[in-house]
Amino acid sequence: MQTLTTTEALAAFCARAAEAPYVTVDTEFLRERTYWAKLCLIQLALPGKGDADAVLVDPLAGDGLSLEPLVELFRNENVVKVFHAARQDLEIFHVDCGVIPKPLFDTQVAAMVCGFGEQVGYETLVRKIARAGLDKSSRFTDWSRRPLSEAQKTYALADVTHLRVIYEYLAAEIARTGRTAWVEEELAILTDPATYETDPEEAWRRVKTRTTSGKFLATVRALARFREQYAQARNIPRSRVYKDDVILEVASTRPASLDDLGKSRLLLREARKGEIAEGILAAIREGQATKPEDFPKAPESRDKLQVNPALADLLRVLLKAKSEQSGVAQKLIATASDLDLIAAGERDVPALRGWRAEVFGADALRLCNGEVALTVSGSDVKIVSL
Repeated sequence: MQTLTTTEALAAFCARAAEAPYVTVDTEFLRERTYWAKLCLIQLALPGKGDADAVLVDPLAGDGLSLEPLVELFRNENVVKVFHAARQDLEIFHVDCGVIPKPLFDTQVAAMVCGFGEQVGYETLVRKIARAGLDKSSRFTDWSRRPLSEAQKTYALADVTHLRVIYEYLAAEIARTGRTAWVEEELAILTDPATYETDPEEAWRRVKTRTTSGKFLATVRALARFREQYAQARNIPRSRVYKDDVILEVASTRPASLDDLGKSRLLLREARKGEIAEGILAAIREGQATKPEDFPKAPESRDKLQVNPALADLLRVLLKAKSEQSGVAQKLIATASDLDLIAAGERDVPALRGWRAEVFGADALRLCNGEVALTVSGSDVKIVSL
Protein backbone atom coordinates (compact mmCIF):
# COMPACT_ATOMS: atom_id res chain seq x y z
CA MET A 1 0.00 0.00 0.00
CA GLN A 2 1.42 3.33 -1.10
CA THR A 3 0.98 6.31 1.22
CA LEU A 4 1.69 9.74 -0.26
CA THR A 5 3.17 12.22 2.18
CA THR A 6 4.74 14.84 -0.12
CA THR A 7 3.34 17.34 -2.58
CA GLU A 8 5.59 15.96 -5.30
CA ALA A 9 4.27 12.42 -4.89
CA LEU A 10 0.68 13.63 -4.89
CA ALA A 11 1.31 15.75 -8.00
CA ALA A 12 2.74 12.72 -9.82
CA PHE A 13 -0.30 10.61 -8.98
CA CYS A 14 -2.71 13.39 -9.98
CA ALA A 15 -0.91 13.77 -13.31
CA ARG A 16 -1.63 10.09 -14.00
CA ALA A 17 -5.20 10.53 -12.83
CA ALA A 18 -5.70 13.42 -15.26
CA GLU A 19 -5.32 10.89 -18.10
CA ALA A 20 -7.89 8.48 -16.64
CA PRO A 21 -11.65 8.52 -17.30
CA TYR A 22 -12.42 8.51 -13.59
CA VAL A 23 -10.91 8.42 -10.11
CA THR A 24 -12.60 6.99 -7.01
CA VAL A 25 -12.35 9.07 -3.83
CA ASP A 26 -13.06 8.64 -0.13
CA THR A 27 -11.95 10.31 3.10
CA GLU A 28 -11.51 9.49 6.76
CA PHE A 29 -12.16 12.30 9.21
CA LEU A 30 -13.07 13.17 12.77
CA ARG A 31 -15.87 15.46 13.86
CA GLU A 32 -16.85 14.45 17.37
CA ARG A 33 -14.86 17.21 19.07
CA THR A 34 -14.94 19.97 16.44
CA TYR A 35 -17.45 22.05 14.47
CA TRP A 36 -15.60 21.55 11.19
CA ALA A 37 -14.55 18.06 10.18
CA LYS A 38 -10.83 17.31 10.61
CA LEU A 39 -9.51 15.66 7.45
CA CYS A 40 -7.26 12.74 8.40
CA LEU A 41 -6.84 10.65 5.25
CA ILE A 42 -7.75 10.69 1.55
CA GLN A 43 -8.07 7.53 -0.51
CA LEU A 44 -7.78 7.57 -4.31
CA ALA A 45 -7.89 4.85 -6.97
CA LEU A 46 -7.61 4.79 -10.74
CA PRO A 47 -9.29 2.26 -13.06
CA GLY A 48 -7.80 -1.19 -12.60
CA LYS A 49 -8.30 -4.42 -10.71
CA GLY A 50 -5.60 -4.46 -8.06
CA ASP A 51 -4.14 -2.11 -5.45
CA ALA A 52 -1.31 -0.88 -7.68
CA ASP A 53 -3.35 2.09 -8.88
CA ALA A 54 -4.72 2.98 -5.44
CA VAL A 55 -3.05 5.28 -2.90
CA LEU A 56 -3.55 6.81 0.51
CA VAL A 57 -2.87 10.54 0.90
CA ASP A 58 -1.86 11.54 4.43
CA PRO A 59 -2.52 15.25 5.11
CA LEU A 60 -1.29 14.78 8.71
CA ALA A 61 2.11 13.42 7.77
CA GLY A 62 3.83 16.64 8.80
CA ASP A 63 5.96 16.93 5.65
CA GLY A 64 4.32 20.09 4.35
CA LEU A 65 1.97 18.24 2.00
CA SER A 66 -0.12 20.61 -0.13
CA LEU A 67 -3.43 19.37 -1.54
CA GLU A 68 -3.25 21.78 -4.48
CA PRO A 69 -2.52 18.99 -7.05
CA LEU A 70 -5.68 17.23 -5.86
CA VAL A 71 -7.66 20.47 -6.07
CA GLU A 72 -6.57 20.84 -9.69
CA LEU A 73 -7.66 17.26 -10.39
CA PHE A 74 -11.04 17.98 -8.81
CA ARG A 75 -11.43 20.93 -11.19
CA ASN A 76 -10.55 18.81 -14.22
CA GLU A 77 -13.84 18.37 -16.11
CA ASN A 78 -12.43 15.44 -18.13
CA VAL A 79 -12.14 13.12 -15.11
CA VAL A 80 -15.22 11.86 -13.28
CA LYS A 81 -14.83 11.95 -9.50
CA VAL A 82 -16.58 8.94 -7.95
CA PHE A 83 -17.73 8.92 -4.31
CA HIS A 84 -20.16 6.89 -2.24
CA ALA A 85 -22.50 9.00 -0.06
CA ALA A 86 -20.47 12.07 -0.99
CA ARG A 87 -22.09 14.81 1.07
CA GLN A 88 -19.69 14.87 4.05
CA ASP A 89 -16.63 14.37 1.86
CA LEU A 90 -17.67 17.24 -0.40
CA GLU A 91 -18.27 19.51 2.58
CA ILE A 92 -14.69 18.88 3.75
CA PHE A 93 -13.20 19.74 0.36
CA HIS A 94 -15.42 22.80 0.01
CA VAL A 95 -14.52 24.14 3.47
CA ASP A 96 -10.82 23.16 3.51
CA CYS A 97 -9.90 23.65 -0.15
CA GLY A 98 -12.62 25.84 -1.64
CA VAL A 99 -13.47 23.27 -4.30
CA ILE A 100 -16.30 20.88 -5.12
CA PRO A 101 -15.17 17.99 -7.36
CA LYS A 102 -16.79 18.00 -10.81
CA PRO A 103 -18.02 16.09 -12.69
CA LEU A 104 -19.36 14.05 -9.79
CA PHE A 105 -20.81 10.54 -9.56
CA ASP A 106 -22.29 9.37 -6.26
CA THR A 107 -22.83 5.61 -6.20
CA GLN A 108 -25.37 5.84 -3.36
CA VAL A 109 -27.59 8.11 -5.45
CA ALA A 110 -27.06 5.98 -8.55
CA ALA A 111 -27.84 2.78 -6.65
CA MET A 112 -31.19 4.19 -5.46
CA VAL A 113 -32.07 5.03 -9.06
CA CYS A 114 -31.05 1.50 -10.09
CA GLY A 115 -33.30 -0.27 -7.58
CA PHE A 116 -30.92 -1.06 -4.72
CA GLY A 117 -33.16 0.51 -2.08
CA GLU A 118 -33.07 3.64 0.05
CA GLN A 119 -29.71 5.09 1.16
CA VAL A 120 -27.99 1.82 0.35
CA GLY A 121 -24.71 1.33 2.20
CA TYR A 122 -21.31 0.79 0.61
CA GLU A 123 -20.93 -2.64 2.21
CA THR A 124 -24.17 -3.77 0.56
CA LEU A 125 -23.00 -2.65 -2.88
CA VAL A 126 -19.62 -4.32 -2.38
CA ARG A 127 -21.39 -7.57 -1.57
CA LYS A 128 -24.01 -7.39 -4.33
CA ILE A 129 -22.00 -5.87 -7.17
CA ALA A 130 -18.30 -6.47 -6.45
CA ARG A 131 -19.05 -9.89 -4.90
CA ALA A 132 -16.62 -9.22 -2.08
CA GLY A 133 -16.67 -8.73 1.68
CA LEU A 134 -15.43 -5.87 3.86
CA ASP A 135 -13.64 -5.90 7.18
CA LYS A 136 -15.36 -3.08 9.10
CA SER A 137 -13.37 -3.49 12.34
CA SER A 138 -11.40 -0.27 11.73
CA ARG A 139 -14.43 1.88 10.93
CA PHE A 140 -14.58 3.77 14.23
CA THR A 141 -10.86 3.99 14.99
CA ASP A 142 -9.10 7.30 15.65
CA TRP A 143 -7.93 8.34 12.19
CA SER A 144 -5.91 11.26 13.55
CA ARG A 145 -3.40 9.07 15.39
CA ARG A 146 -0.13 8.17 13.73
CA PRO A 147 1.20 5.78 12.65
CA LEU A 148 -1.83 4.19 11.01
CA SER A 149 -2.06 0.44 11.46
CA GLU A 150 -1.99 -1.96 8.53
CA ALA A 151 -5.60 -2.86 9.35
CA GLN A 152 -6.61 0.81 9.07
CA LYS A 153 -4.82 1.18 5.75
CA THR A 154 -6.41 -1.97 4.36
CA TYR A 155 -9.85 -0.85 5.45
CA ALA A 156 -9.37 2.64 4.02
CA LEU A 157 -8.08 1.42 0.67
CA ALA A 158 -11.01 -0.98 0.25
CA ASP A 159 -13.32 2.04 0.24
CA VAL A 160 -11.97 3.07 -3.17
CA THR A 161 -10.82 -0.17 -4.79
CA HIS A 162 -14.21 -1.90 -4.74
CA LEU A 163 -15.78 1.43 -5.68
CA ARG A 164 -14.29 1.08 -9.17
CA VAL A 165 -16.33 -2.06 -9.90
CA ILE A 166 -19.46 -0.52 -8.39
CA TYR A 167 -19.11 2.67 -10.42
CA GLU A 168 -18.57 0.88 -13.73
CA TYR A 169 -21.60 -1.35 -13.14
CA LEU A 170 -23.93 1.48 -12.08
CA ALA A 171 -22.76 3.86 -14.81
CA ALA A 172 -23.47 1.20 -17.44
CA GLU A 173 -26.88 0.43 -15.91
CA ILE A 174 -27.88 4.10 -15.84
CA ALA A 175 -26.80 4.55 -19.46
CA ARG A 176 -28.73 1.41 -20.46
CA THR A 177 -31.94 2.62 -18.80
CA GLY A 178 -31.60 6.20 -20.04
CA ARG A 179 -31.61 7.65 -16.54
CA THR A 180 -28.49 9.80 -16.73
CA ALA A 181 -30.58 12.99 -16.45
CA TRP A 182 -32.25 11.61 -13.31
CA VAL A 183 -28.92 11.13 -11.57
CA GLU A 184 -27.62 14.51 -12.72
CA GLU A 185 -30.71 16.19 -11.28
CA GLU A 186 -29.98 14.64 -7.88
CA LEU A 187 -26.27 15.45 -8.03
CA ALA A 188 -26.99 19.12 -8.73
CA ILE A 189 -27.80 19.51 -5.03
CA LEU A 190 -24.50 17.93 -3.99
CA THR A 191 -22.46 20.13 -6.31
CA ASP A 192 -24.14 23.37 -5.19
CA PRO A 193 -21.82 25.25 -2.77
CA ALA A 194 -24.88 26.55 -0.90
CA THR A 195 -25.50 22.99 0.30
CA TYR A 196 -22.42 23.22 2.53
CA GLU A 197 -22.68 26.79 3.76
CA THR A 198 -24.13 27.16 7.26
CA ASP A 199 -25.72 30.55 7.77
CA PRO A 200 -26.03 31.37 11.49
CA GLU A 201 -29.08 33.48 10.64
CA GLU A 202 -30.90 30.31 9.54
CA ALA A 203 -29.68 28.06 12.37
CA TRP A 204 -32.98 28.45 14.28
CA ARG A 205 -34.77 26.35 11.66
CA ARG A 206 -33.05 23.22 12.98
CA VAL A 207 -34.51 23.74 16.47
CA LYS A 208 -37.74 21.77 16.75
CA THR A 209 -40.51 23.60 18.54
CA ARG A 210 -44.30 23.46 18.48
CA THR A 211 -44.61 27.09 19.54
CA THR A 212 -45.55 29.56 16.81
CA SER A 213 -45.33 32.74 18.91
CA GLY A 214 -43.39 35.32 16.91
CA LYS A 215 -41.57 36.73 19.94
CA PHE A 216 -40.64 33.25 21.15
CA LEU A 217 -39.29 32.32 17.71
CA ALA A 218 -37.37 35.60 17.52
CA THR A 219 -35.64 34.65 20.78
CA VAL A 220 -34.94 31.14 19.51
CA ARG A 221 -33.45 32.67 16.37
CA ALA A 222 -31.14 34.96 18.35
CA LEU A 223 -30.02 32.15 20.68
CA ALA A 224 -29.38 29.76 17.77
CA ARG A 225 -27.46 32.44 15.85
CA PHE A 226 -25.17 33.19 18.81
CA ARG A 227 -24.53 29.48 19.39
CA GLU A 228 -23.65 28.91 15.72
CA GLN A 229 -21.30 31.88 15.58
CA TYR A 230 -19.61 30.92 18.85
CA ALA A 231 -19.15 27.29 17.77
CA GLN A 232 -17.82 28.22 14.33
CA ALA A 233 -15.34 30.76 15.70
CA ARG A 234 -13.90 28.27 18.19
CA ASN A 235 -14.32 25.14 16.05
CA ILE A 236 -16.28 23.24 18.68
CA PRO A 237 -19.52 21.25 18.32
CA ARG A 238 -22.61 23.40 18.82
CA SER A 239 -23.77 20.99 21.54
CA ARG A 240 -20.69 21.97 23.54
CA VAL A 241 -22.01 25.52 23.69
CA TYR A 242 -25.56 24.53 24.65
CA LYS A 243 -28.10 22.06 23.33
CA ASP A 244 -31.44 22.68 21.64
CA ASP A 245 -33.40 22.00 24.81
CA VAL A 246 -31.51 24.86 26.50
CA ILE A 247 -32.62 27.20 23.71
CA LEU A 248 -36.25 26.21 24.27
CA GLU A 249 -35.92 26.49 28.05
CA VAL A 250 -34.36 29.96 28.20
CA ALA A 251 -36.59 31.25 25.37
CA SER A 252 -39.51 30.31 27.62
CA THR A 253 -38.15 31.48 30.99
CA ARG A 254 -36.31 34.57 29.58
CA PRO A 255 -33.69 35.00 32.35
CA ALA A 256 -32.65 38.64 32.66
CA SER A 257 -29.47 38.27 34.74
CA LEU A 258 -26.65 35.86 35.52
CA ASP A 259 -28.46 34.92 38.72
CA ASP A 260 -31.59 34.07 36.76
CA LEU A 261 -29.52 32.12 34.24
CA GLY A 262 -27.96 30.12 37.06
CA LYS A 263 -31.39 28.66 37.83
CA SER A 264 -31.54 26.90 34.47
CA ARG A 265 -32.05 23.15 34.82
CA LEU A 266 -30.37 22.27 31.54
CA LEU A 267 -27.53 24.74 31.02
CA LEU A 268 -24.03 23.34 31.59
CA ARG A 269 -22.13 24.87 34.51
CA GLU A 270 -19.44 26.44 32.32
CA ALA A 271 -22.13 28.18 30.23
CA ARG A 272 -23.61 30.00 33.25
CA LYS A 273 -20.84 32.58 33.24
CA GLY A 274 -18.42 34.29 30.90
CA GLU A 275 -18.90 34.78 27.16
CA ILE A 276 -21.57 32.13 26.70
CA ALA A 277 -23.74 33.46 29.53
CA GLU A 278 -23.39 37.03 28.31
CA GLY A 279 -24.22 35.88 24.78
CA ILE A 280 -27.37 34.11 25.99
CA LEU A 281 -28.59 37.17 27.88
CA ALA A 282 -27.88 39.45 24.91
CA ALA A 283 -29.75 37.06 22.60
CA ILE A 284 -32.76 37.05 24.91
CA ARG A 285 -32.81 40.85 24.99
CA GLU A 286 -32.57 40.95 21.21
CA GLY A 287 -35.38 38.45 20.78
CA GLN A 288 -37.69 40.28 23.17
CA ALA A 289 -37.01 43.61 21.46
CA THR A 290 -37.78 42.30 17.97
CA LYS A 291 -40.62 44.14 16.23
CA PRO A 292 -43.61 42.06 15.03
CA GLU A 293 -42.85 42.78 11.39
CA ASP A 294 -39.39 41.23 11.89
CA PHE A 295 -40.60 38.03 13.57
CA PRO A 296 -39.42 34.81 11.88
CA LYS A 297 -42.17 32.85 10.17
CA ALA A 298 -42.72 29.34 11.47
CA PRO A 299 -43.08 26.67 8.79
CA GLU A 300 -46.69 25.62 8.32
CA SER A 301 -47.53 22.73 10.59
CA ARG A 302 -48.48 19.46 8.94
CA ASP A 303 -51.26 19.24 11.54
CA LYS A 304 -52.97 22.23 9.94
CA LEU A 305 -53.01 20.76 6.45
CA GLN A 306 -56.42 19.68 5.19
CA VAL A 307 -55.22 16.26 4.10
CA ASN A 308 -57.73 13.98 2.41
CA PRO A 309 -56.79 10.71 4.18
CA ALA A 310 -58.39 8.47 1.54
CA LEU A 311 -56.49 10.27 -1.23
CA ALA A 312 -53.26 10.09 0.77
CA ASP A 313 -53.70 6.31 1.08
CA LEU A 314 -54.32 6.00 -2.66
CA LEU A 315 -51.17 8.02 -3.36
CA ARG A 316 -49.19 5.63 -1.17
CA VAL A 317 -50.49 2.68 -3.17
CA LEU A 318 -49.61 4.46 -6.41
CA LEU A 319 -46.12 5.29 -5.15
CA LYS A 320 -45.46 1.69 -4.18
CA ALA A 321 -46.59 0.51 -7.60
CA LYS A 322 -44.50 3.10 -9.42
CA SER A 323 -41.46 2.29 -7.30
CA GLU A 324 -41.73 -1.40 -8.16
CA GLN A 325 -42.30 -0.70 -11.85
CA SER A 326 -39.38 1.71 -12.19
CA GLY A 327 -37.02 -0.02 -9.76
CA VAL A 328 -36.41 3.26 -7.92
CA ALA A 329 -36.53 3.54 -4.12
CA GLN A 330 -39.86 4.95 -2.87
CA LYS A 331 -38.30 7.63 -0.66
CA LEU A 332 -36.20 8.89 -3.55
CA ILE A 333 -39.38 9.44 -5.58
CA ALA A 334 -41.55 10.92 -2.84
CA THR A 335 -41.52 11.22 0.94
CA ALA A 336 -44.50 10.70 3.24
CA SER A 337 -44.62 14.48 3.66
CA ASP A 338 -44.76 14.92 -0.11
CA LEU A 339 -47.78 12.64 -0.31
CA ASP A 340 -49.60 14.48 2.47
CA LEU A 341 -48.91 17.82 0.80
CA ILE A 342 -50.23 16.56 -2.54
CA ALA A 343 -53.33 15.13 -0.84
CA ALA A 344 -53.86 18.53 0.80
CA GLY A 345 -53.84 20.29 -2.57
CA GLU A 346 -50.25 21.59 -2.55
CA ARG A 347 -48.52 21.53 -5.92
CA ASP A 348 -45.10 23.03 -5.19
CA VAL A 349 -43.76 19.64 -4.13
CA PRO A 350 -40.49 17.95 -5.21
CA ALA A 351 -42.36 14.76 -6.18
CA LEU A 352 -44.19 16.73 -8.89
CA ARG A 353 -41.05 18.13 -10.56
CA GLY A 354 -38.30 16.88 -12.83
CA TRP A 355 -37.81 13.15 -13.34
CA ARG A 356 -40.11 12.43 -10.39
CA ALA A 357 -43.03 13.87 -12.37
CA GLU A 358 -42.21 11.44 -15.17
CA VAL A 359 -42.11 8.45 -12.84
CA PHE A 360 -44.87 9.35 -10.38
CA GLY A 361 -46.00 12.97 -10.26
CA ALA A 362 -48.00 13.15 -13.49
CA ASP A 363 -50.11 10.12 -12.58
CA ALA A 364 -50.42 11.37 -8.98
CA LEU A 365 -52.01 14.58 -10.27
CA ARG A 366 -54.33 12.61 -12.56
CA LEU A 367 -55.38 10.55 -9.54
CA CYS A 368 -56.04 13.71 -7.52
CA ASN A 369 -58.12 15.15 -10.37
CA GLY A 370 -60.29 12.04 -10.65
CA GLU A 371 -58.96 11.24 -14.13
CA VAL A 372 -57.70 7.76 -13.25
CA ALA A 373 -58.50 4.95 -10.84
CA LEU A 374 -56.39 2.18 -9.36
CA THR A 375 -57.20 -1.47 -9.79
CA VAL A 376 -55.48 -4.72 -8.91
CA SER A 377 -54.61 -7.53 -11.29
CA GLY A 378 -53.06 -10.39 -9.36
CA SER A 379 -50.28 -8.75 -7.33
CA ASP A 380 -49.95 -5.76 -9.67
CA VAL A 381 -51.57 -2.35 -9.23
CA LYS A 382 -52.74 -0.86 -12.51
CA ILE A 383 -53.94 2.59 -13.56
CA VAL A 384 -57.27 2.82 -15.34
CA SER A 385 -58.32 5.98 -17.17
CA LEU A 386 -61.80 7.23 -16.34
